[in-house]
This record gives sequence, C-alpha cells and structure tokens, in this order.
Amino acid sequence: MSVSTEYVVQSFCQLANIPSPSGNTAKVMAWVAQELEKLGVEYKRTNKGAIVATVPGARDDKARLLTAHVDTLGAMVKEIKSNGRLKLTLIGGFEFNAIEGEHCTVETASGRLVTGTILSTKASVHVYGRSAGKEERTDANMEVRLDEKVTNREQVQELGISVGDFVSFDPRVTVTDSGFIKSRHIDDKASVAILLGVLKELRETGQQLPYTTYFFISNNEEIGYGGNSSIPANVVEYLAVDMGAISDGQTTDEYCVSICAKDSSGPYHYGLRSHLTRLAQENGLHYAVDIYPYYGSDASAALRAGYDIVHGLIGPGVDASHSHERTHKEALENTAKLVMAYLTSEEMQA
Repeated sequence: MSVSTEYVVQSFCQLANIPSPSGNTAKVMAWVAQELEKLGVEYKRTNKGAIVATVPGARDDKARLLTAHVDTLGAMVKEIKSNGRLKLTLIGGFEFNAIEGEHCTVETASGRLVTGTILSTKASVHVYGRSAGKEERTDANMEVRLDEKVTNREQVQELGISVGDFVSFDPRVTVTDSGFIKSRHIDDKASVAILLGVLKELRETGQQLPYTTYFFISNNEEIGYGGNSSIPANVVEYLAVDMGAISDGQTTDEYCVSICAKDSSGPYHYGLRSHLTRLAQENGLHYAVDIYPYYGSDASAALRAGYDIVHGLIGPGVDASHSHERTHKEALENTAKLVMAYLTSEEMQA
C-alpha cells in the first residue's frame, strides 16, 4: 500500500491555512470532521473537542491509537495600549523573536478579523539606531500594529477588539519545485495530513488491520493536555505522530522519519521504539533515532495522566521548529510508510 503524497501535501496546505491556535480550534476540527466523512471513516468527538476516528481490526481485545495534533502556536490580546497598538501573551512554547515581523490576524468575539504585523516597539533603525536590534524581545517590548486607522485605545475597542481575543500567525505556506514545504505550523498539521492520507489508503484498499486502531486528532497539544484523556480502554500501544527536531547535535534531517528515543519527559518505550526501528530498516526507509531535549508529546501527556499504555513518538524531520518551519516531501513519505508498516504489523508490545 502506498499513501498519496499529493493528497497529504494538499491536505496540509488546506489545514495550515485554517487558523487554529490552541483554545480556538473549532474551524479546523470541523474541516477534519468533514474530511473523515468524505472518506467514510466513523468518528466521535470528545468533550474537549478532539476527534477519535475508529478503524476496526481483526482483533478488538487489544488496540492501537495514533495521534496527531491540529492546534498550533498563537497568541492572545493581553492589553490594548494607549497608542492603539496591542500587547500579546503567547500561546505555546516559543519566543517572540520567532514571530517578529510576521503578519497576524486578530479574531474578535463577534468573528471579525483584523489584520496586523508583530513588531518590536523600537522597530525603526532610522529612529533608534543600533538599539533597535539590541532591544530584548519580550512581551513588554513587542506589539501588534493593526491595519486600521487607529491611534488610541478607544478606536481599537470600536473595532470590537478586546483582551482575550485570539491572534493567529500567517503561515505563508509554500511548496517548492524541489519538494520543500515551508510554512508555520508544519508542527503538527503535516502529521494530521499524513494520518488522513493513511486513512484514505486504508479505505480505498479495504485492507483489514490486525488490531482495531483509533486515530486521535488532538486540539490542545501545544498547551500540554491534548491527548491525555478519552483514550479507549482497550488501547495498549499509543503512538504520537508529531515532528522530529533538527539542529546541531541531532541526527534527524528534513528527508527522514524521526523516531524519538527520549524527550523532556524521559525515555519512550524501548520495545515499541525498537519495533519501529526494525520496521523502518525492513522497509528500506530513511530514518533517524533522536533525542529531543525540549519537547513533550501527547503520548507522554497520556502517561502523566495515568494511562497504562506503551508509548512511542515518530514524525517527519522539521527544521526551525516553532519558528518558520521547513520539511521535505520525502520526510512525509517516509513517515507515512512507517505509519503504514506499523499499522499492518502483527507484533504488539504488551
């Protein structure tokens, strides 16, 4: 079986262009639900707004669960300043320098969308000279310049903007002729697209999986509690499909499927990790085993919540994670192939 890379890339591009900062994911979850309905996959919604799709297998006494998250980094309006600009509070784990100069959109309580740009309070080098670059990038020194004729707090409030409004970042999705995908929020909308591609292939081929498998689309992962509840009682293995971090000292690159050995929560289940590594080798996949020192997944969140499961983590290699990210189609292909090899494998770790 071969997952359609074209479908995965197209699905990612659509997902990336639907704003979905953690806490404001109804629109993107509606898109995922609609896509599952097109594919003819049964699903249910959790009280927290996640989606759990079910693919019946030959055995139901033990089950597998795969998860990917559709929520992203973002921000909220913290304060409307007297000069008509906005202070932000960040949603998710990243720094202000990762979004400096980015176009953004404020969504008001009424649903009105107001665009703007995230800037330092000392952005002009013609006014501030070298101190413009030396200014620390913190919530006190960053602001949103709205694309409206506003110069004071009252004019901003007349637009309907208030404290607590969600702010999303322009993903600037680009797919190059050389196969690179550049965008914000590849983490983790690329993996959601991969799981949808896997479901599409399973439906079209009609292949039965050895174990009933749940596909959990999480909507609160970036804030730590996306996939830590509503896990069916028969789940034994829990595999998070997220992203592999690239940097100095890492073995992961933009073309491979990355298999996580350890992150900030500790080691992942050695038996499941070894099984995934063997499958990657047997299928001739480009893969890497890596450690992500400042990382946590829905799989580790489920363990902290007390679930008695075997947990693992894989994903496409992604450069500049939690900034303006980049991966390659080959990474998506390798990840999809490993997911499919895992789903069709008979070996269960518990």
